[in-house]
Amino acid sequence: MADKGKGKLKLMYILQYLQIHSDENHPVSTEELAEMLLEKGISCERKSIYSDVQTLRDAGLDILRVKAPRNGYSLMQRDFELPELRLLMDAVQAAAFITPKKTEDLLEKIGTLCSEHQAAALRRQIGDFQKSKYTNEEIYYNIDTIEQAIAQGKKIRFRYCKRKLDTKNRGVKLTEKDFTVSPYALIWSDDQYYLVSNHEKYDNLMHTRIDRMKGVRMIARAARPASEVSPYPNDFDAADYAAKVFHMFSGEVEPLELRCHVSLLEEILDRFGTQITITKARSEDYFHAKTEGIVSDGLVSWLMQFSSRVEVLAPQNLRDRLKTRAGEIFGLYENDPEPEAAEKDDA
Repeated sequence: MADKGKGKLKLMYILQYLQIHSDENHPVSTEELAEMLLEKGISCERKSIYSDVQTLRDAGLDILRVKAPRNGYSLMQRDFELPELRLLMDAVQAAAFITPKKTEDLLEKIGTLCSEHQAAALRRQIGDFQKSKYTNEEIYYNIDTIEQAIAQGKKIRFRYCKRKLDTKNRGVKLTEKDFTVSPYALIWSDDQYYLVSNHEKYDNLMHTRIDRMKGVRMIARAARPASEVSPYPNDFDAADYAAKVFHMFSGEVEPLELRCHVSLLEEILDRFGTQITITKARSEDYFHAKTEGIVSDGLVSWLMQFSSRVEVLAPQNLRDRLKTRAGEIFGLYENDPEPEAAEKDDA
């Protein structure tokens, strides 16, 4: 009678075992399945396992019976292909804002989406990026709270931590400040995770790093409509905003016209995607690009990396900012550096 009751779980046990232990190179034999079922208190004949596997096939599962390199069954169809899982593992490993503990947890969970043999091989292939990881374990709870607040149209409060130079003690000190904001979107940019929001005292957008936020909580007050502080008349368009912002510096969206060297075509297209118009320039070595972007120090820094290979044709205020920045850099390197005066130790 006990076997009959447990028999209702038999199909699920077989499927779970195939998911964990089998793949195209590692078939599972009927003997292994029978032993596994016996450990769970279900005794059965091999013929019944054949019937159970066929039932799973009839339900749409791609289970292949193979005879080499060994006789058995392999679950062939998965929700994710191995290259897709590799991309997910690489992204988790590379993201600085994901703590070491959570990195390991996520890699383990991703590994359950394939067989244990494939998971072990993937972990060996991704290696260790050896990059600095943050240690704020609150980030995952913060993200959940922020998502709920955005969905419910509520404000949030949090304490924001920043590092500043401590000139007195010749080191770095941590400062904290409380904020109340209307949250609109979470954006991953430049390998960091940001909240785009509006501070209740101002009429613009602000960006705060999620890993620097502590004690995030949703409050009962309604969030300010994004249309009042952004160019979006309805819902905040996170994808469009991310395409226009540079290094998460705030500013105004303005039309951009650039004269670019042909060697930069791929980088320009990668950065602006389909939101750009490309036309020929007078010289075959250059092209014109028209798009939109948030004019800020972030955009200035992004353009400076290309040196003389990019010229800003418009807007004029961006040309002026680049000219000023270039002059500052020229002035810094025009003369040899003066030696720093030796500091005296306190008596």
